[in-house]
Amino acid sequence: MAKDTPHQTHYTRQIHHLLAKVYGRSVVKDSLLDRAIGYFEQEEFTPSDEKKSSEESHLKIMERTERHASLLSISRTIIELAEGDSYAENNRKSAQFLGTIQLLSPTEGKRVATSNEQSKAIYKALLCLRLLDRLIIDGQMREPYINKFLTDISAEQFIDFANHDAEKYQRFVEQVKVPLVMAALLQDIGNYHPKAQTILCGAKGGLDPFRTLEIKQRKELLQINYRETIKYLIEGIGVPTFVGNTKAERDQFLIDEKDKLLFVKQLLKSSVNPKNTIGNILKVPQIYTSIILSTKASYNYKLLPKVFQVLNKNAELGACAQSVVDALYKITGMFPQGFGIVYMPLGEFGDQGDCYEYAIVNRLYPKNLEQPNCRMTTRQLTFIGYGQNSVIKNASNLYFTQTAKKLAALSKERLNEILELLSSNSQERQQLDLLPRCWHANEFFSIKANQNLWNNIES
Repeated sequence: MAKDTPHQTHYTRQIHHLLAKVYGRSVVKDSLLDRAIGYFEQEEFTPSDEKKSSEESHLKIMERTERHASLLSISRTIIELAEGDSYAENNRKSAQFLGTIQLLSPTEGKRVATSNEQSKAIYKALLCLRLLDRLIIDGQMREPYINKFLTDISAEQFIDFANHDAEKYQRFVEQVKVPLVMAALLQDIGNYHPKAQTILCGAKGGLDPFRTLEIKQRKELLQINYRETIKYLIEGIGVPTFVGNTKAERDQFLIDEKDKLLFVKQLLKSSVNPKNTIGNILKVPQIYTSIILSTKASYNYKLLPKVFQVLNKNAELGACAQSVVDALYKITGMFPQGFGIVYMPLGEFGDQGDCYEYAIVNRLYPKNLEQPNCRMTTRQLTFIGYGQNSVIKNASNLYFTQTAKKLAALSKERLNEILELLSSNSQERQQLDLLPRCWHANEFFSIKANQNLWNNIES
């Protein structure tokens, strides 16, 4: 169980707890991951031809009901935290959610892979939700199952769906958004099956599970993950038991639940080789997340804004649809939420200054996809917890080589002076580049007063 910390706001603590509830491991074994591992172990060591007593069968139904209830509760919580009463609020809340995950995740040191592994499923689920909105608004949704809940709803009405038709919207959430989040959370759960774990950790459990696997092992792992994830969905989660009064209610409940289960299965199956199917809504966020929250030894924070180079390459090779990659790019832009931007502020006469400042990406949908929406976190080389929102243009952003070259004209003494003011200790200073292209904002964010990066302050 994640421990409470006085250094976190209520919201940050909520996200911290939710991450632990999904892919965390605890003594009470009540996380989504713990429940799946318990199921896999039980299935692996129970002979398939063994007859079960009615008591055992009843226990299995209870366990399955609990697993479903837990998954449903987590999925609804994610939607609650990611969405509000309007399209604009959905985007603001999702930016806050994504940014908080990024800023809670270490970007250096030994814990990067383990922490990112724990955060990936929720991060991916959030991107799936926002991508769903984008594809519908852009008229790109071709999936009959989704479209049947959007009958007579135009793109303009969809933006204001919750207010346009509250009842219809709620049904859309339950039948489309909830199963979409479930699919995102379950997509890699099969990697925790004992057979998959033997490949990842070795027979004695001593190997690094995050190492690069040989092609043969990788193929075998993909097959196990897919097979066991589908089996867990159908047999370990299944359809919940109806609790209600009338036969009509029960009949509708069973139709809805079976439809949802089939939709989750369809998403999981079609995401393996999506071509132009709905599987892209899961596949594209999966690739994006695997880079932003990478578990590889080659993880390099500075390279995160190159994520769309990788996605475009995947689309080129036919691993996903270019149109869906473009839709996600429209949402996130080049720089991921929570990324630390280093920029050169302009002087009062519009001239380039003799220093650089720090900012954090804090909003989705940048007007120019290379110019991130940010919250300023320093002013005149001093950290502040109440900065304004600003758009950082290419000509000011040190991530771009041309801009960095302008700063190179400053003397080494001046650059050292700036570093001294913006780094917390001399040891940290020695490790930092004199000409930083980005900055690691985690330490800044670890201070409670600095965690409100998303309130509505406009420049």
